[in-house]
Amino acid sequence: MLNDFIAGLPKAELHVHHVGSASPRIVSELAARHPGTVPADPELLRDFFAFRDFAHFIEVYLAVVDLVRTPEDVRYLTYEIGRELATGQAVRYAELTCTPYTSVLPDDPERGMAIEAYTEAIEDARVAAERDFGLVLRWIYDIPGESGLPAADATLRFALDHAPEGLVGFGLGGPEIGVPREQFIPHFSAARAAGLRSVPHAGETTGPETIWTSLRDLGAERIGHGTSAAADPALLDHLAEHRIPLEVCPSSNVATRAVASLDEHPLPRFVDAGVLVTINSDDPPMFGTTLNREYEIAAGLLDLDAAGVADLARAGVAASFASDDAKARLTAEIDTYAAEEA
Repeated sequence: MLNDFIAGLPKAELHVHHVGSASPRIVSELAARHPGTVPADPELLRDFFAFRDFAHFIEVYLAVVDLVRTPEDVRYLTYEIGRELATGQAVRYAELTCTPYTSVLPDDPERGMAIEAYTEAIEDARVAAERDFGLVLRWIYDIPGESGLPAADATLRFALDHAPEGLVGFGLGGPEIGVPREQFIPHFSAARAAGLRSVPHAGETTGPETIWTSLRDLGAERIGHGTSAAADPALLDHLAEHRIPLEVCPSSNVATRAVASLDEHPLPRFVDAGVLVTINSDDPPMFGTTLNREYEIAAGLLDLDAAGVADLARAGVAASFASDDAKARLTAEIDTYAAEEA
């Protein structure tokens, strides 16, 4: 059965958010530590987490952000995300998008933590997750675009002056409308000069021009979502020719109304155009999905058998910022699994 094959398939996850990966189990523990507006009871949490609309998603996301108050919370959240990725989704390598600005809160030091403590917490969890679960974690530091240039300045400072060992990329998230990408050119230029890879979100809730801008001005090497690229044949040709991957998150795109339904998702058009695509989960508990489920959806949209699904997993490895040795090992593991399960 294809779903069973997907469940055991070794995978890389490239577009998944740190706080957005907090499952009800993890949130229950954090809520017990910090009693308040979020229920600690797992049954009540399931109702709280059930996706209703995008405004409710933001409410849930910010409520979880508010529960991550101490370095111990950061360490617990990160380690437990690693446990769930490895043991529940067969993920061997993940690039977790972190937004340190919302934990450090440089403008509100009484509520925030020191960047040194944040860095130590995620790094301690990274080392422990690799030791305990065989999961390689790497970080992408993300500018929360809605917080503007102060957040961009701080995020760049965190990335350059307090870089964790696992940091590989520099990103840009949050709303696209009203947040022009051009204003972040100096930040991405400095991050790229320091060796970080450029991975902004673009074209999720705006048109193809946001993707063009991200490629031209921010030096994007992968595009987060990129949903609207389907509307621009020249852009699809450019992405295909230059092998610039799209980080596709089908359930998220439907939940945020980037696409009207899964049946209308542009993933098949991307593949038909020769664009390299990776399959990812974005904020999985908050959108009621898992990486395994996203692979199942992609298999349905693309009419794939087990061999085709294994190719999707290989594409995720190829598009990652893992070392060449790590890519070779994970690709070999996928090959072995696919051969044994054939």
